[in-house]
Amino acid sequence: MPAQTSRVPLIATLAALAGVAVLLVAPAPSDAPGRAAIGRVPTAATPPATDGEDRPGQGTNRPTPPASASGRPGDPSRPERDGRADEPGAVPSATARPGASRTDRRPPVVDHGPRVGNLVALTFDADMTDAMRYQLRSGAVRSYANLAIIDLLERERVPATFFLTGKWVEEYPGVTRRLAANPRFELANHTYGHLAFTADCYQLPTIPRQRMAADVARTFDVIAPYGGRQTRYFRFPGLCHDRTALAELAPLGVTVVDGDVVSGDPFAKSWRPVVDAVLSRVRPGSVVVLHVTEANAPMTDEALPRILAGLAELGLRPAPLSEVLGATPAG
Repeated sequence: MPAQTSRVPLIATLAALAGVAVLLVAPAPSDAPGRAAIGRVPTAATPPATDGEDRPGQGTNRPTPPASASGRPGDPSRPERDGRADEPGAVPSATARPGASRTDRRPPVVDHGPRVGNLVALTFDADMTDAMRYQLRSGAVRSYANLAIIDLLERERVPATFFLTGKWVEEYPGVTRRLAANPRFELANHTYGHLAFTADCYQLPTIPRQRMAADVARTFDVIAPYGGRQTRYFRFPGLCHDRTALAELAPLGVTVVDGDVVSGDPFAKSWRPVVDAVLSRVRPGSVVVLHVTEANAPMTDEALPRILAGLAELGLRPAPLSEVLGATPAG
């Protein structure tokens, strides 16, 4: 007669097996915290680095060209998303720096402020390409920092806004400290190495799309330790931009500033055309584009005192960019 199997141990065994099966199929708890939302105003944390390599001879020392070359989209301030999965409702806080914008849409592009009152913005680009850096370090040029411009602005107590490339800041840390220490000066972003963000932009080498945001974020991080009146204003090299470039910069929460008065100071042979270009076009709310890169804009320091005198005759007064565009004055 076959031995009878005890029912109690059999039931216990089946229950144990069922418990193991539940453990095997149950979803494992996530050990990763919620992903931090991109698009907030960056802190001093290091962004994804670009290659950052100096390539002597590559690129050009051509500074910012006229605004007519800008590849401007029809209405860049519209909240078009281009298929992005941006954080909804990402808006600048009440304490955001001047120029901070929403991060769930393409950044706004501005040429000038309101056409009322008597304020104008003098902006100075500080370009630095790999080729310029090589020329500087090899002694081929004396300087890409025009201290005579800064001396005049300080002596006459004139407000100004400086659009700095990261490589220029790295070459001129002392000058950058001087700019940051002046309460009348604002600091803004002009990319890390003055690469083009569109094709066919004055023979500048083009930065890949996937590196655009990191390049601009890196520049903010290079400038950040200097303090002063820092902003979220950004200017594209050559004023060249398109919908793709604007979409890539959306998470950074910047305002793109072109300008309605392009001085033409790069490589000018005389101060006269620079002065004429500014004074013939300037109006209330204008944003004037000049350069502080001495070797590439050698006449700017001679043109500037005449520009200041002409503005006074027109009843116009230089002010920081944030005030001209209508932002709350810093500090």
